[in-house]
Amino acid sequence: QVQLVESGGGLVQPGGSLRLSCAASGSAFSLNVLDWYRQAPGKQRELVATITTGRSTNYKNYADSVKGRFTISRDNAKNTVDLQMNSLKPEDTAVYYCRAFVTYTSKGGTYEYWGQGTQVTVSS
Repeated sequence: QVQLVESGGGLVQPGGSLRLSCAASGSAFSLNVLDWYRQAPGKQRELVATITTGRSTNYKNYADSVKGRFTISRDNAKNTVDLQMNSLKPEDTAVYYCRAFVTYTSKGGTYEYWGQGTQVTVSS
């Protein structure tokens, strides 16, 4: 069983920055695709950013609403995925969740896990 724990959320003024981090813990696992999602009050959960893993480079994709402002990155040695958020806007206010697709050395298949979420509030 893998556990995902997010951190780094908080209150920030418009135009400010926050860095979210998601740490995976468990045993004998590998992280594959990693995502950040967000859910604002009264709205559906939406995909914010995705990062895959490759031999020489990682593929990254972003929602149009955050392109140029948010950057996703991963540290495979530490089993973490971060989301650097710059030029934050009030409409970025939401609970942010990380999602991981995991494989295990001891068994086949790919498993999906979610973190518990971290609140980001952008307000003056």
